[in-house]
Amino acid sequence: MRNVNNKKAVCVMSGGMDSTLSAYMKKNDGYEIIGVHFNYDQRTQKKELECFHKICKDLDVSQKYVLDLDFFKLLGASALTDKSIEVPTNGVEEGVPVTYVPFRNGIFLSMAAAIAEKEGASAISIGVVEEDSSGYPDCRFNYIKSMEQSINLGTKDETNISIDMPLVKLKKSQIVEEAIKLNVPLELTWSCYKNEEKACGVCDSCRLRLNGFEIAGASDPIPYE
Repeated sequence: MRNVNNKKAVCVMSGGMDSTLSAYMKKNDGYEIIGVHFNYDQRTQKKELECFHKICKDLDVSQKYVLDLDFFKLLGASALTDKSIEVPTNGVEEGVPVTYVPFRNGIFLSMAAAIAEKEGASAISIGVVEEDSSGYPDCRFNYIKSMEQSINLGTKDETNISIDMPLVKLKKSQIVEEAIKLNVPLELTWSCYKNEEKACGVCDSCRLRLNGFEIAGASDPIPYE
């Protein structure tokens, strides 16, 4: 019989800095990490997958799920999945940016919940950041909490899953500081929306990352153009 009291955490891991730090925080809290990564035809899919595997090796993750989703490519509607839409690089975009992938985190969390129930995990970890993010509606604290409630309503009575978002109220500079404090291998992470060899340094994600390192007084270990 499945034991939901095991300290297992399903960690949604993109290969980026935020989700990586979240996974290391769960590891430090004594959880056995189950790594979950999604290939959804994003521009930097190959690089993100490579980072995921390297991070899982460093974390000593024994159970990994790599899930291939063609839905988002068919859907389009985002600069991350539709190459006819340019990734903005001027840093002045207002409102929900064109890099927003419609309901991506909702879909990811639903799939993570199925894995958590199957594996007897008591937690799902996701590295959403509300305050200092790019304005994605599916990164909001209230949304994630409502998703937690829905997941527990839609699973077996004995299933009790918490969705942990330890970074949701942090600024990017605080994330950098916490990652350095926990010796997270930031050189294995990737944030760029555009490139896979050297980060562009000018997309929204690169700008947020570089600004976080600058405010934290640290050097970013990944290569930039």
